[in-house]
Amino acid sequence: MIEFIPPGLILLCAALWVAVVPNHWHRLGLFVGPVLTLMAIWSVPDGVSLTAPFLDYELQLIEASPERRLFATIFATMAGVGALYAFKHARRLELACGFAYASGAIGVSFAGDLITLFLFWELMALFSTLVVWFGGTAGARAAGIRYAIVHLLGGVILKVGIEGVVVHTGSIDIQALQANNFDTYMMLAGILINAAAPPVSAWLSDAYPEASPSGSLFLSAFTTKTAVLALILLFPGTPLLIYLGVFMIMYGIIWALLENNVRRILAFSIVNQVGFMVVAVGIGTPMALNGATAHAFAHIIYKALLFMSAGVVIYHTGKEKCNELGGLYRTMPLTAFCGIVGALAISSFPLTSGFTTKTMISEAAAMQNLVWVWYVLAAASAGVFLHAGIKFPWYVFFQKDSGLRPKDAPWNMAAAMLIFVGLCFGIGIYPEPFYQLLPYPTEFSAYKPGKVVFYLQLLLFSGLAFFLLLPLMKRTNTLTLDTDWFWRTLGAKISERTTDAISRGYSRASHSVSAGISAALKPILPSSDTSKDSVPAWSIGTTALWISTLLSAYVLVYYW
Repeated sequence: MIEFIPPGLILLCAALWVAVVPNHWHRLGLFVGPVLTLMAIWSVPDGVSLTAPFLDYELQLIEASPERRLFATIFATMAGVGALYAFKHARRLELACGFAYASGAIGVSFAGDLITLFLFWELMALFSTLVVWFGGTAGARAAGIRYAIVHLLGGVILKVGIEGVVVHTGSIDIQALQANNFDTYMMLAGILINAAAPPVSAWLSDAYPEASPSGSLFLSAFTTKTAVLALILLFPGTPLLIYLGVFMIMYGIIWALLENNVRRILAFSIVNQVGFMVVAVGIGTPMALNGATAHAFAHIIYKALLFMSAGVVIYHTGKEKCNELGGLYRTMPLTAFCGIVGALAISSFPLTSGFTTKTMISEAAAMQNLVWVWYVLAAASAGVFLHAGIKFPWYVFFQKDSGLRPKDAPWNMAAAMLIFVGLCFGIGIYPEPFYQLLPYPTEFSAYKPGKVVFYLQLLLFSGLAFFLLLPLMKRTNTLTLDTDWFWRTLGAKISERTTDAISRGYSRASHSVSAGISAALKPILPSSDTSKDSVPAWSIGTTALWISTLLSAYVLVYYW
């Protein structure tokens, strides 16, 4: 029977349990909910297994396929490990919202039609906004409002595209589309907003660092990767995505190198890593789509590991700027180790999950003779090693002695991090079982001697460049501007000045009209003051007469 229950609904019920059950019994839902959800995910057979009538359509609430199942699996796993990491310090309602947010992502994963996809899409927008607000600061409240505005706008754009596609095709089924008309471009734009594609990617680096450390952990996993799955299902092989993905890759690297805030560094690196997946979807071959799916899976693991290690530091020190940290490996060796593993994985270091998944995307580019894309991906791997592979652990755990002596991670945080450390090495050392779960049967081997040597050389020289340029990369207490400056600062000033100009113009026009009417009526109206600055004193009867006359004239002209 469990195969006929939407897996996302199970996690949503767990979220409700966590929110309303008193005392410590709510913790039962934190750990049983994800386990039952995983059981349901792997009990669902391929194809459509649950439908429901809606107006003239048949909603496909559950449609399973290998890529859908893999995305749902890592979403449920992230919910469970995130709960283990956060349950001792996060507020209960924050955890409930995190579970509801994850349930929306799982619902999108199994949605077989555009209407169901859109409903779960908006469920994610709602609860992810609440997760941001649970940051509990004025900055979190403001960032949450901006986050909600962007995602509501993206939802409206997606809805317009869906309506157009349904009207013109008569079908609500999720199927591969060509981005060649207004409807499909609107759908693509709505999805890309959630993927944090520039120029509207600033919502990610704005909101994620303002959430609580546990909130940032949940936020890092779901929204952008759900958008990647939507691109895989709806727009595979769209050439525009190659160019857009390359831009995302380079943009994320540059902004992460400039940033001083630890969580903003990791937020910009999300944009960078999602760029690799977008490039793979744009290539659109079976190898590339396998690479996009595999890299999304691995990315959630190592990115969570980075956010968890950063979260431990923030909880124990209250600081999250690189220039305020350093030397923490002395008292936080386990946290430092886990952070380094995550940094190596995101840098595609051999024996880690990042290497066995990201190289699949490079292989797909080479197979399609996209030489320039292959070179960009190789250079970007070096750039990722600079900003996340070395910069993050170096400035947080090494460099200077900041004088801070915080405790290491408590047992629940340590256990959560070690679970993902095991997955990083497991997928990296023995990837074949994982490859068997990918959607398309392809021949691929990550550990060819030439490939391993090339990546080791690339990372070695990238690390050498970092330490040679270290004096130029000294961290200072600076603010990195992003594209949101155009509407948060410049746009606000333009709007303010435009409003003032309109107000002044309206005031002058009103004064001129009033003066003209007064001048025209002055000869026929009684006046008790002959001075030029006096205002005519009208009796109530005269006022009523003129109002009646003007209304009668208006009615006469209107119906003439």
